[in-house]
Amino acid sequence: MAARREIIAQVLLGVDGVAPQSSAPLAKHIKMAASPFSFMRGSAALFYRDLAERDWGRFPPALRDAIPLTAIQGDCHLSNFGFITEEGSHGDSVIFSLNDFDDACIGHGVWDLLRFATSLHLAADYLQGVQRGQYQQVKKADFSGRPVADDAMARRANEIFLDSYIAQCDALSSAGGGHKQVIDDFPAGHVLQPLWCKARKRAAGGAQFSRKSALAKAAVWQQADIRFDRQSRDFAELTAARRGELEAHFAPYMDDCVLDVAERLDAGTGSVNMGRYYFLVGPQQGHYPGDLELCHIVEVKQQRRAAPLAFFAGLSPTNQLNPAHLTVVCQRRMQRQADLVLDETVWQGVHWLIRSRHHAKVGIAPEALLTQPAAGEAGLLQYGRACGRALALAHSRGDRRSTRYEQALCKNLPPQRRALLDAAAGCAEQTQRDWALLKDMLAL
Repeated sequence: MAARREIIAQVLLGVDGVAPQSSAPLAKHIKMAASPFSFMRGSAALFYRDLAERDWGRFPPALRDAIPLTAIQGDCHLSNFGFITEEGSHGDSVIFSLNDFDDACIGHGVWDLLRFATSLHLAADYLQGVQRGQYQQVKKADFSGRPVADDAMARRANEIFLDSYIAQCDALSSAGGGHKQVIDDFPAGHVLQPLWCKARKRAAGGAQFSRKSALAKAAVWQQADIRFDRQSRDFAELTAARRGELEAHFAPYMDDCVLDVAERLDAGTGSVNMGRYYFLVGPQQGHYPGDLELCHIVEVKQQRRAAPLAFFAGLSPTNQLNPAHLTVVCQRRMQRQADLVLDETVWQGVHWLIRSRHHAKVGIAPEALLTQPAAGEAGLLQYGRACGRALALAHSRGDRRSTRYEQALCKNLPPQRRALLDAAAGCAEQTQRDWALLKDMLAL
């Protein structure tokens, strides 16, 4: 136990610059201590350390050697899927897709499969823990008298997830141009249908764009002026000198005039301690609310090395790119239409990622999967099926010239399906033990 505690401390120290401690703990570590699911979201590097140290552990060599590398998300879990507008804030097409590429790199697709399957076990554990009063609830949801997913349902959801992934790869292996597909429709009764409708209303032209879009919730405006809401706890005021430095360096990367700049606070879990600024971009002489759709938010975020590369650095020459550049390359490969503003730069000796914020981004928390559709299939099962398909589409775009990845996957993964499911259950159990150790380190 003491050895494992030291491993956790060393890995988090390497990522965050500070080991977990009871005196002056990092905000990130406090977030991670909320539940094993939250711990997983902030400890991707520990996941890859364990894979490296165990030489793939329970995984047969075929899953490593016989399937080509591709662009992977790197931190694939339940809450890194959701609804976005294609091309960032400029697109009007709302799709269900991966929504976070900060740990993306060239790697083994099965890593994403294992990490997502682990997250479904931990999401079920989280829902049960909230119902028992063991974990603090993150998102508002009524748990009273409602059945929540148990570990058996998580196992079934993972079976559906893998079957959906394999089926999509099989379909892509025989369909020319199949990588252009997206998931953009959900029927009544599907657990994601209400969230899909919510996202469409928040997109430009939607009924709630001026009230509920990411732009509307971050900004305030008068007839000829728009700026970030200074009353919001999400933003910190910048000095005139700091704003001038930021504009001088980053304005050339924007697609319109910089109307305002603010520091973004307390965003994310794994990257909560990384520098982050928001740029409000739009026409110099705008009139509101009429020109609101011409404005958008561009995030400028400090970028560090993708989590897998601390332990698997030599997989591909592409992974030698600086961290922000690698994120840009992988995001462009994995999305059908990447953000209109998507770039990288070095500023003050640090790599920064520059990308549009999605007007209609709607994330998925475990609480959203409490819904029991009229058709009777549990929300977690429906979600597993949708994520399997979305992830297969993203992985397939890693090589748009061929279907070699899909063909090898369909040949080698089905015989090892049970081994991967068992490995995910084991990873979830280890994460629960690691979470308890973190709480002890923080004296919580």
